[in-house]
Amino acid sequence: MTGVLKEIIDHKRQEVADARGRTSFAELEALVAQAEAPRNFFAAVTHHEDPFHISVIAEVKRKSPSAGWIRPEYEKLAPRGGRHGTDGFDPAHIARRYFENGAQAISCLTDQRFFAGELGFIERIKEAVPIPVLRKDFIIDPWQLWESRAAGADAVLLIAECLTIAEMLDMLILAQRLGLTTLLEVHSVDSLLRVRPHVGFPHPSYFLLGINNRDLASQTVDINHTLRLLDMVEDRSILVSESGIKTNKDATWLRHHGVKVLLVGEHLMRQDDPGRALAELLGRP
Repeated sequence: MTGVLKEIIDHKRQEVADARGRTSFAELEALVAQAEAPRNFFAAVTHHEDPFHISVIAEVKRKSPSAGWIRPEYEKLAPRGGRHGTDGFDPAHIARRYFENGAQAISCLTDQRFFAGELGFIERIKEAVPIPVLRKDFIIDPWQLWESRAAGADAVLLIAECLTIAEMLDMLILAQRLGLTTLLEVHSVDSLLRVRPHVGFPHPSYFLLGINNRDLASQTVDINHTLRLLDMVEDRSILVSESGIKTNKDATWLRHHGVKVLLVGEHLMRQDDPGRALAELLGRP
């Protein structure tokens, strides 16, 4: 790891240590025991109504290290339960607009320091929509899986570049035990080769494979990156293309090559109405 990713992970290790100090494992385990059963994220995004159907995991994202505040008004957090979601960043309102315009699932950024997210956004979103929610964060410790489940997440992101194989396998086992779908994300050919023997582990109905089209070194984005790695993916039904998808042409092009699930975020969040932008991406009226 180099650059921004290393900075994020270094900070995340301290963040997890602080969280462990505030909440005992017994308390966290009790919260998980009381939580509602997870919604089936895997089934939601891999079920297709017809051969031309595209599933979208629509992202609720406020800020990023490269882009800063995605919209100026997102610097302010809208009050919970606001009527119209126009007073700032309102994750529930955005998720509702996504759901109304065809999203099969929601991805929610929860990293606070670098993305201005909050773990509590997951609860707000799940109160607003009936579809499952992915916690998108930098998960490097099993503690965070328990934390995710307690917060109401239905799925979690694991980034291959941030984990050893042993750490990844332990996380996959625990996530499945907790009922969480895992989206295992790779950025490079090398990372895909490293994780490919473990695709579908420990249970194929809890595992999705993501190809992120962002180059970690240059931060450039190219959706053709997914296509270049396609021949290395045996089961394309579990493949998710992430980053850089902006238009209906992009979505249709990926679907033409057998990529049926897309994770789309920053482009939608830059628009006045992210829900309408999603409808346009899907070619809906």
